[in-house]
Amino acid sequence: MPKKECVGNECLIWMFTQMVRIREFEEAVKRAFIEHPGVIRGHTHLGDGAEASIVGALSTRNSTDVVMPSYRCHGYPIVLGTPMRNIMAEVFGRKDGLCKGFGGSMHLADPARYFPGTSGIIGQSIAHATGAALSAQVKKTGQIVYCFFGDGASKQGAFFESVNMAAVWKLPIVYVLENNQYQAYTHVGLEDANCIAGDPLSKKAEAFSIPGVTVDGTDPVKVSEAVGKAAERARAGEGPSLVESKFYRLSAHGNVITVPPLPTQFPEHEAIAVYGNKAEFQEWQKKDPIVQFRSRLVREVGLAEDDVKGIEQVARAEVADAVQFALASPYPDPQQAGNYVYA
Repeated sequence: MPKKECVGNECLIWMFTQMVRIREFEEAVKRAFIEHPGVIRGHTHLGDGAEASIVGALSTRNSTDVVMPSYRCHGYPIVLGTPMRNIMAEVFGRKDGLCKGFGGSMHLADPARYFPGTSGIIGQSIAHATGAALSAQVKKTGQIVYCFFGDGASKQGAFFESVNMAAVWKLPIVYVLENNQYQAYTHVGLEDANCIAGDPLSKKAEAFSIPGVTVDGTDPVKVSEAVGKAAERARAGEGPSLVESKFYRLSAHGNVITVPPLPTQFPEHEAIAVYGNKAEFQEWQKKDPIVQFRSRLVREVGLAEDDVKGIEQVARAEVADAVQFALASPYPDPQQAGNYVYA
């Protein structure tokens, strides 16, 4: 949905619809590990808990703006309009996937929708997105770039080098730092105490003399407002901004299935498995962005419960169809594995 169309109650309902679609997709991927052991090979990183942040940010996007997230990437192409069937087939490593089954969960791409691709390398999207912003500036395309990355990636040299260049050359880019409280298995509080600039992480923008703001990432409207201002600045030729979106990753860092024995359930969240902090996890569950925004639509917009349930049912049906499509899709020919490798 282009920026100019996302206004009023219609926009709020659109936001909720996209958030539910993302959540249902992630839940289906999680179930696939249990119900279809071995069908998903390699790493899969879920984004449940990030729905409001993703949707709020992309609600400000014009249709040709470039979107470049990191490896926790399922939600973005869903919002951009990429067919869910093809996204799921790629996660399942099947021939009908976005990358013909050779990319998998961490390497989704849909260039036709200005979604050039993602990477499993921490912080790599930051350099790539900055390069895309330079290209847009030189070619005068009028595009801006939305760059998404985690709090851990903000410690990489690529972050400092890229943001510095973007600030000096006033590149048309919005950096969205998704602070989901955990860098893999390390709690952000432990990081703050030992090795980074402190809380909020948006203070890092001061080093580059660009705007930096921290926003509640469980509220899509607040994210939309913050990212919208940054997007306007980028479109006006005033350069980059840093938006820290704070939320909580509701699933484990990731799951990997490579050899038997196969797990019978998805790994437990780091708060519990690593730190034994069940209270923290339960507290953040109360702030689930889907639950919060659902209540808001019923309470403030007057959306009927039946309408809300209808949105949820349509999303579940779409995801169920995507799973069946993926399972029915053949595996790619191993002999073609080198066809899309460049040196």
